[in-house]
Amino acid sequence: MDDYNYQDLSKMIDHSLLTPTLTTKELDAGLQLAIAYDVASVCILPYYLKECATALRGSTIKASTTIGFPHGGHTTAIKRAEAEQALQDGCEEFDMVVNISQVLSGAWDYVQQDIAAVIDVAHGGGQKVKVIFENCYLTDDQKIQLCRICTELKADWVKTSTGYGTGGATHADLKLMREHSGSHVQVKAAGGVRDLESLLAVRALGVSRCGASRTSQMLGEAREKLGLPPIANTATTSGGY
Repeated sequence: MDDYNYQDLSKMIDHSLLTPTLTTKELDAGLQLAIAYDVASVCILPYYLKECATALRGSTIKASTTIGFPHGGHTTAIKRAEAEQALQDGCEEFDMVVNISQVLSGAWDYVQQDIAAVIDVAHGGGQKVKVIFENCYLTDDQKIQLCRICTELKADWVKTSTGYGTGGATHADLKLMREHSGSHVQVKAAGGVRDLESLLAVRALGVSRCGASRTSQMLGEAREKLGLPPIANTATTSGGY
């Protein structure tokens, strides 16, 4: 007997609609797919966040967008302004990218202040933040230091990747992030979780969220395994990760 139900898995999925070439028609189709599969959140391009929040109203799905995406090199002032705009547009979960250059430079005070600026805006509005490390460029020591900073700042999640770097989530990184983050900080995997087997594998490591564009495939497989009817008439919009 499986030790999970459908919602245990569907509420791990942040459905990604971040590919820059997605049309508004495709974004709308992606929103309907997310609603049909009852995922945790939809992470959408910032310009379409307000429409996303409107479409998700009345559901249990969170409206989410990106800050400083995808390379983290925006100034702190711009990241704060992005967060303020997103809050105004109905954002409930913010996926922000650290300043990768400053992490690699060892400028930890800058990195901490940069992350804090977004967390302050989001938490001030009663919403949550996922901090993206882009682990493919970092050493383990740098990842550990980011986990410590995020723990101190009370980030809601630490997240492996944007999906635009040279690699995605690895089991080694997920274990490291879980081990070195406080119990109040959750872990999100992004990049490489594309089927039910890999979703269950990261869940066993303590991951609570996964960025995914292959939502219909993963959750369709879960529904079949659990003996649930398939979800009919949904597009298979692929939008990142």
